[in-house]
Amino acid sequence: MRRVAGRTLGKAWDDGIFSMSAQAAFWQALSMPPLLLALLGSLGYVGDWFGPRTVDSVEAAIVGFSRTVFTPEVVDQIIAPTAEAILTRGRADVVSIGFLIALWAGSSAVASIVDSVTEAHGQYEVRNPVWQRLVALGVYLVALVVAILALPVVALGPDLLPRVFPVVWQPAVTSAVDAFYYPGVGIVLVLGLTTLYKVALPHSPPWRRLLPGALLAMVVFVVSTTGLRVYLTLITATGYTYGALATPIAFLLFGFLLGFSIVLGAQLNNAVEETWPARPTRRQRRLRRLRAMRAAAARRAARAAAAGTAAARDAGARAVAAVRQTTVVPTQAEPRDVAPPGLPAPEQPDHADGGRSLRPTVTAGGDRARQEIM
Repeated sequence: MRRVAGRTLGKAWDDGIFSMSAQAAFWQALSMPPLLLALLGSLGYVGDWFGPRTVDSVEAAIVGFSRTVFTPEVVDQIIAPTAEAILTRGRADVVSIGFLIALWAGSSAVASIVDSVTEAHGQYEVRNPVWQRLVALGVYLVALVVAILALPVVALGPDLLPRVFPVVWQPAVTSAVDAFYYPGVGIVLVLGLTTLYKVALPHSPPWRRLLPGALLAMVVFVVSTTGLRVYLTLITATGYTYGALATPIAFLLFGFLLGFSIVLGAQLNNAVEETWPARPTRRQRRLRRLRAMRAAAARRAARAAAAGTAAARDAGARAVAAVRQTTVVPTQAEPRDVAPPGLPAPEQPDHADGGRSLRPTVTAGGDRARQEIM
């Protein structure tokens, strides 16, 4: 475990976990207002599916949660009036404009988290950047639809669930819901974060091996946000404040801690995978066999091409040699007889008569000469 912890912290530091968390916080702050417009505006239409009190319950849940994060002035003057107007009206123009803006900004926030997760596993350059952004956009759309459907259930669950059981069991069910409601929400969030780790990676390990990182991310986020709330309370009590920037700074800090916890969980999953590699799945084994077959075919094709080139080169050399052997090279004519200095040049044979010529012959006495028919 010490080895895994050291590898997790070391790689997180080398990858720049603080800069990744700051980037995620920035995109979360940019995407939050249009996301609320799209989310709450859509709830104005689907709220009637869950009953007449759905809109009021969702509004109360949102305002109550906001009071635990933001200051009362911000909640009373900005969040509560905006939530009431959007939830009660559900105007199509607000939903469409907010959704189009949130589609870009919200997908950018998810894209920063997906990039950080892939960077933690060393798979950032595996996937095409365009496809990476499309994956982030798909994750954002799915999360938005799930949030639209789950928010009324989360708001109305504690009140509606006991009514399903008989009257005698309702007190016990109510106590159980109060005891396990928030732990159940935490379990759902852990499962959702594990699924995010699974979808974000191009070559992902089995789903169950990503649970440790999701659990670590949840624990780190809960502990860090609790400490942040205590810190903000102490700062406010001392009278030191950031003025109008207090709320944006607090939100950015919460976004930073959220991004930090998610990236740290991804680093833990990568350290576990490097320390104890998982067995390849059937799909991964099939892909490896396919890649091996393609590589072998490429090597065979390269060897065949090299052999063909060598054979063609040898054939060309043989053809050049054959041409050189069959070419007639004229020989130099034999030199004619040359008389020594001071003597007359000897007569050359006349071959006009079929090769016969008359040549004077001198006998040993030198007193007569005779002609021989040569």
